[in-house]
Amino acid sequence: MQQLAQYKESVRTTWATGDYDAMMRQEGLYEVGSRLVKTVDVRPDEDVLDVACGTGNAAIPAAQAGARVTGLDLTPAMLLKAQERAAGLEVEWVEGDAEELPFSAERFDVVLSTFGCMFAPRHEVVADEIARVLRPGGRLGLCTWTPAGVIGEFFRVVGGYFPPDPSYVDPPLGWGEEDRVRELFEGTGIELSFSREVSVIRHASPSAAVDCYATKFGPVVLAREALDDRWPALRSDLLELFAAYDAVLPAEYLVVQGRRARRA
Repeated sequence: MQQLAQYKESVRTTWATGDYDAMMRQEGLYEVGSRLVKTVDVRPDEDVLDVACGTGNAAIPAAQAGARVTGLDLTPAMLLKAQERAAGLEVEWVEGDAEELPFSAERFDVVLSTFGCMFAPRHEVVADEIARVLRPGGRLGLCTWTPAGVIGEFFRVVGGYFPPDPSYVDPPLGWGEEDRVRELFEGTGIELSFSREVSVIRHASPSAAVDCYATKFGPVVLAREALDDRWPALRSDLLELFAAYDAVLPAEYLVVQGRRARRA
């Protein structure tokens, strides 16, 4: 579908804009990937795939745990930064689409994603691809923002200034709802469990928080440019949101763990 291809090209542009790595470091969010690797119990010599890996969110700590790691992302700029961050580690970085994983069936012992695969447009396609490449007995670990958390609020505030996504684009925050994730993996043979965690994101002030997103987070950098004279209104709404938390944001996310059934 030509429209879908164009949409994915716009996604590449979005995530190549700003400085995602600097934002992740400033907000302490790389720790989420490290926690996920420990939660899923990634072991030496396992084959691990980090889907929509960004700048190495879960791929790098998995490699540090001794696993054989592949990090896949749609955006070349993300992979370049991931390679830089992973200096000295053995990681295979692959430019690719979470909806069309370029790997054979049952290729990996573990599939991970932290705030990554949730942004692919067709959620059922992504879930089916994840299940396809996971070996029988293999493990799944995902971290996704919840609709009810402050990051969910943040996306709704920004999204309110733009037209709705096309009908073929599923809302990213759907991955933060247990019932929706169960639907996505229904029939795949993956047994799921869920928990919720909070990553506390600290900024010096509400203004500093807005400036961080407006200069480093690709979707907001592009929103600021696209809105032009409407940007002050969005900035004011974001200031109000961050001020409600005194610039200390309890960012709730869903942790999805799964295991694919072994063959009888």
